[in-house]
Amino acid sequence: MEMRDRQSTLFSISQSSSSVLDAVIDVFANMAPFWVAVLLGLFVGWIWKPQWVSLFFLGVRGRHRLLWTNPPGLGVQRFWFALTASVTVFQMLKECWLKFKAWKWPVTQADDLIKDSNRINNCADDSASNPARNVVDYNDLRDLYLRYHNRDGGVPWEPMMERSIPGMFYQAWRRDPQDGGPTQYRSRTIFEDVTPEIVKDFYWDDEFRHKWDDMIILTKSRESCTATGAEIAHWIRKFPFFCSDREYIIGRRIYESEGTFFCITKGVPYCKVPRQKKPRRVDVYSSCWCIRAGNLMFLKKTKYMKLCSCNLIFTVESQKTGLMTACEVVFLHSEDMGIQRDIAKLGVRQGMWNCVRKMEPGLRKYIAHRKSCATLSFSASMAKLVTRVPLSMLESSDIIVCKDEGNECCKINQQGKGWKWVVVGGAVVLACGIDKGIVGKMLVFGLARRLSRLGRRL
Repeated sequence: MEMRDRQSTLFSISQSSSSVLDAVIDVFANMAPFWVAVLLGLFVGWIWKPQWVSLFFLGVRGRHRLLWTNPPGLGVQRFWFALTASVTVFQMLKECWLKFKAWKWPVTQADDLIKDSNRINNCADDSASNPARNVVDYNDLRDLYLRYHNRDGGVPWEPMMERSIPGMFYQAWRRDPQDGGPTQYRSRTIFEDVTPEIVKDFYWDDEFRHKWDDMIILTKSRESCTATGAEIAHWIRKFPFFCSDREYIIGRRIYESEGTFFCITKGVPYCKVPRQKKPRRVDVYSSCWCIRAGNLMFLKKTKYMKLCSCNLIFTVESQKTGLMTACEVVFLHSEDMGIQRDIAKLGVRQGMWNCVRKMEPGLRKYIAHRKSCATLSFSASMAKLVTRVPLSMLESSDIIVCKDEGNECCKINQQGKGWKWVVVGGAVVLACGIDKGIVGKMLVFGLARRLSRLGRRL
């Protein structure tokens, strides 16, 4: 009886185990498509795995060697470096910033060809005895004169700010040229109790500039001409921490006409200073000062001045005495810093007044320095070499050409009088050939007069 009970128990157990096994087999059979999908996903994921996964498994497989063959802690350090080598946040941010900083406004192929041809021509001119002699010519002066009087045909100026501190009054404008070039800035600064000559030397003195302009890192004169006062200078300016420093090769020269100093600086190619990756060289650069004294009322509470097509010789007078002891400086500046236009405009607007307000105390220190120091620096002595130009030459529409003798200049009228006689003669022939009475002849002569005016402008 007992034997029969054991057999029945074993049979029931075997039956239950077989039913469980059948159930498990059924479950796995039904989940077969799911497992195939999982294995396929693991296979595809392993093929397309990122680099840090390989480093992770490399560290896991070699962790016992790192822990046993090196001092404690060094293995964990190596494993952590291997794990985070390619996924560091700092490296990702650095790569993003380098790509963003390398972006520039698109330049047309014609502009590239013009730049290359200018560099080639300038390198060929280096064989001359003094490359700084004609680095700034009268065409640059004529262009500055038109911009100073707002007769260059540009777009209207947009007001930026108006500030004043004791001894200085400041206004600034800006505009974006129609040709897509860099943003242009214009400012008007009035200094009290100072002469235009000392202000001219203050802006030109590179040795003293380090004492008031904290953005200047390096200033060095590369070439100079004692006959014309022209100079090729090398500057390096400090930019904010997220930008590389900027390098400038500038040509500069000072002109004077009717008591107004026209100080011209512009970017020029110069092959003797090789181009480097850092600091980044600025090729498109123009920075000019128009400095003069005045004898009318100082505008203490002026609003933003609307720059129109009229003559922009503003009146200046000292606020204290009413005499010609105040000095007006009109500053015209533009440069391609290699930064996106909107970001550059924001940076200039935020840092403009912080930089400008340092000029007034710097100018007072320079006046004291000049009184205490008998000898002039090299750049200040070069500022004394001024080329004088008559005002009639600047107002003339003739092409101005510089002679090769010192600071003399001459004019060449390339238009001649032939154009006028051709128009008059043609009008006479037409008037005689057209039989339309007095009205037809008057129309012909009116047309000839308009053509002669057009030829006078060309």
